Amino acid sequence: MVPVPADRRRVFSGIQPTADSLHIGNYLGAVRNWVTLQETHDCVYSVVDLHALTVNPNPADILRRTRVTAAQLLAAGVDPDRSILFVQSHVSEHAELTWLLNCVTGFGEAGRMTQFKDKTQKQGSEGANVGLFDYPILQAADILLYDAHAVPVGEDQRQHLELSRDIAIRLNSRLGEGTAIVPEALITAATAKIYDLQNPGAKMSKTGSPTGILELLDEPKVLAKRVKSAVTDTETTIRFDPENKPGVSNLLSIYGALTNRAPGDIAAEYEGKMYGHLKVDLAEVVVETFRPIREGAQALLADPDELDRILARGAERAREIAGPVFRRIASRFGLLAPGTPGTPCTPGTGARSTGAR
Repeated sequence: MVPVPADRRRVFSGIQPTADSLHIGNYLGAVRNWVTLQETHDCVYSVVDLHALTVNPNPADILRRTRVTAAQLLAAGVDPDRSILFVQSHVSEHAELTWLLNCVTGFGEAGRMTQFKDKTQKQGSEGANVGLFDYPILQAADILLYDAHAVPVGEDQRQHLELSRDIAIRLNSRLGEGTAIVPEALITAATAKIYDLQNPGAKMSKTGSPTGILELLDEPKVLAKRVKSAVTDTETTIRFDPENKPGVSNLLSIYGALTNRAPGDIAAEYEGKMYGHLKVDLAEVVVETFRPIREGAQALLADPDELDRILARGAERAREIAGPVFRRIASRFGLLAPGTPGTPCTPGTGARSTGAR
């Protein structure tokens, strides 16, 4: 294992195993940045399967998708020797710390969280489970459990970190300084917003058009077909103009993001050419970018014992951090550590029985 310099700041980030493949938006918005952060930070990454339970997934699906998600992260460049990569449910302190944080978080405070409000407005409160309501508290526990200095987020996601910061500040105020590290937002470089290939007015996502999404594990011929079938417009000029030419501009954005070039510069190279030329070239870029990830993930999935060994080692390393942090916070709450010798409670000393009645 490569040693981590003591002065490197720790970051924590997680990804839910809610699909059979990550898509290009996941790759550009998170995974690629995770790989880069390994050069400068002490990185802790998790496949957050407990979070995924809030949507009541089929058990067989979440089991499969947990491995599939981990395999893609490894194939994309997350190095288990330089980073800690583990499955959230393999470290029980995540659930334990969540309960402690529940007890210092106001009901109204949790109820104002955007995700819960949005989903309950769409499907009604009867359609939401308590896990969805508690989701942000578990997220705070994920971060605080590793004394993370920062969480990589986009500018538009900064608010998602505020509850974790508020809870950490509250812990330090009520239980003493040093109880928790107050995490900061690590604002990542702006990435291109990727839209549905068939509906360039909508963000590319699993809930969109099946043919409008580019998935990392798609066969090369499928990727190429989807790029070549992407919606453009009735004009013939290739230029970067998101407002008036959303389809073409989306293709240029994808091209630019995958090659680290400005979409406008790419458009200039296609002056006088047809849309078909752009699509053919972009299809090749997409296929070749995803090829090593797809092949690497398939190799890992073909050897589940080795994949599980990597994840087990990651969980072991995660527990080496999470265990002491949890015990520190729990002790500040006044919880007796297991096996701690102490003075027996006797009648008249103010001790109360908490036994079942």
